[in-house]
Amino acid sequence: MKLNNELRRSMVVAFYEIPGIGWHSIKKAIEHQLWLKPIWTLELLIGIGLKKDQAQAVMNRFAAGRWDLADKSAPAAARAGAVTLTPFDKEYPYNLRQIDQPPWVLYAKGNLDLLHAPSVAIVGTRVPTAYGRHSAREMSKELSDLGLTVVSGLAKGIDSLAHEAALDGVGGTIAVLPTPIDTCYPSENRSLFRAIAEKGLLVSETPIGTTLHPGQFPQRNRIIAGLSVGTVVVEGAKRSGSLITAKYALDMSRELFAIPGQISSPKSEGPNDLIKKGSAKLISCATDIIEELRWLPAAIEKRLRSKTDTGTAIDNSALGLTAEERQIVGFLQDQPLSINELHELSAIPFGHLNALLINLCIKRKIELQPGSIYIAL
Repeated sequence: MKLNNELRRSMVVAFYEIPGIGWHSIKKAIEHQLWLKPIWTLELLIGIGLKKDQAQAVMNRFAAGRWDLADKSAPAAARAGAVTLTPFDKEYPYNLRQIDQPPWVLYAKGNLDLLHAPSVAIVGTRVPTAYGRHSAREMSKELSDLGLTVVSGLAKGIDSLAHEAALDGVGGTIAVLPTPIDTCYPSENRSLFRAIAEKGLLVSETPIGTTLHPGQFPQRNRIIAGLSVGTVVVEGAKRSGSLITAKYALDMSRELFAIPGQISSPKSEGPNDLIKKGSAKLISCATDIIEELRWLPAAIEKRLRSKTDTGTAIDNSALGLTAEERQIVGFLQDQPLSINELHELSAIPFGHLNALLINLCIKRKIELQPGSIYIAL
């Protein structure tokens, strides 16, 4: 069975890297168990539903139809320091596997663990305002410090700011490329590209050697939305790429959030319209996302605990406590307390106090017990 799975995987990669072979053609090859046939003929390929030119392209790629003699190690990806993942690999991200037509091959370089972390996408205009730049940085840093991985597209503007702010946090960042995994676009982001490869994760569905064309950008946006439990739109016009990502998120039944902007700013037309139509939930900070997706703290806690159990280093400084958090822990070290009791003792505004308690639970400093009582750990 293991050999059978390896052959199937190798066939998918072999098919995928042939120009002109699309998603449905690979699906037909899988349905007909083409990997069990070591020698392919033009008649065989046309018989499973490939067009004549597609079948000929396959035959041109493999001498005498012997696809099984092709190098199964994806040498181009290996030279780039990347790996190839298919939906038949356990490392393939669960969230992406659930979308309509997930990529048959995903090229990845960096920390593969991030593919299985709870992730939130941040997208927006390539030419943000000062307000947009500040919002993107703050939102991304808050999310990463909480343990959520920030996903974006390495474009200029909001994408780059989101990656930079999240890179050194607990959650880290994933950059989804429209280009092959060995190519940086735009070129001015080379230093960020290298930093993400080292500390975060680069992913692409584009085979190495493919020339960049406009159609790859919406395909990239679909993966950004597919990897994430929710998407945040910071700034963008109504017809911008960030709104394409937002549409993908809605089509995938993923959560959509938007940071509101000035009604007179063209850059805020996109997020404001999403909020106005009820398509996106208005948010102003990372806590708003946590409160909307109440299962996230447990998922983050599970991931951080798993990293600790496996000996993976966690940046303890990022998990350090603020003065307010230390105050709350001090109260709870004396006795278990409810949020109302903590509110009375600390005089911290209720909404902010709730956010602090969520953070402390994630950091494993306190724990919520039955009856809505908090205790120190």
